[in-house]
Amino acid sequence: MNGTAIRYLYLARHGEATEDESRLTDHGAQQSVLLGKRLRHSPLATVHHGPLPRAAQTARLICDQLDGVRPQPSELAGDYVPHLPERDELPPDAADTILTRLSQFPAEEREGGPALGTAAMARFAGPVDGDEPRHELLVTHAFLISWFVRAALDAPKWRWIGINPANAGLTVIRYAPGRPASLVFFNDTGHLPEELRRPGLPPDLRV
Repeated sequence: MNGTAIRYLYLARHGEATEDESRLTDHGAQQSVLLGKRLRHSPLATVHHGPLPRAAQTARLICDQLDGVRPQPSELAGDYVPHLPERDELPPDAADTILTRLSQFPAEEREGGPALGTAAMARFAGPVDGDEPRHELLVTHAFLISWFVRAALDAPKWRWIGINPANAGLTVIRYAPGRPASLVFFNDTGHLPEELRRPGLPPDLRV
């Protein structure tokens, strides 16, 4: 009889992109290949990716290192603002800075993002139907990874802000039946050499 099984959700930000974000840089391509090699012996069944070129290219390079896994595009893995906070949700001393920054993103990402963020959680978070654990990778963008991490830690919805995934960094969340979500690890870049770990992070976080 079918039951409910554990889901291991692997989350990876795309590799470093060019300034116009039309493709990966050489560094970004190297990051993606090395992440694929890191995942070569993982029991991944599926690799989903956002529709933008930098995510799609990253997913293809990862899958090139895997056996029998093909990349699958998903609008839910796109680049958008997953939750747009109201002022009264935010710490008073940070509200102006946060709201000003969010206002600079395109209206489409701000207005349509929350519905996509809710749908992404419904699609990719939580245990799965069946008797076997499922391992799947989502190649996406910084905001959506932050949204999943925030939810796994049961933090307030606005708290996706301030979480900074690195390019080609790996995060894994475990969803087991009857248990809270478990953040197995966050932003692991151990598969990257030093010179490929820093791109994508703000300078003040490169410690």
